[in-house]
Amino acid sequence: MPDALMLLVALVVTVMGMGWLALSMENHWEQVRGKAACPPATVRSLRLLGAVALLTSLVLCLMVDSASMASLVWVMSVAGAAVIVAFTLTWKASALAPLVFWTKA
Repeated sequence: MPDALMLLVALVVTVMGMGWLALSMENHWEQVRGKAACPPATVRSLRLLGAVALLTSLVLCLMVDSASMASLVWVMSVAGAAVIVAFTLTWKASALAPLVFWTKA
């Protein structure tokens, strides 16, 4: 896979990971799903998915570049993903709903 494509995938996975971590919080869950109660099992699943996604994006960055440059790119992508998710929650929170398509809540 070309390096640019691998970095693009890493960025997308980072945004998904930050979105899952945000949705594991009760306030953001309510914004997106319209229901205050997020089941504890779903919270654990979202946190696990978020952590795995962030770790996956780090591994993808490490596959593209040396450790020093990859860690810098990864930290910047995490910061950018946090901004993207925050702006999405502010502007149109329902856009994050596809990240939790499997839930019935």
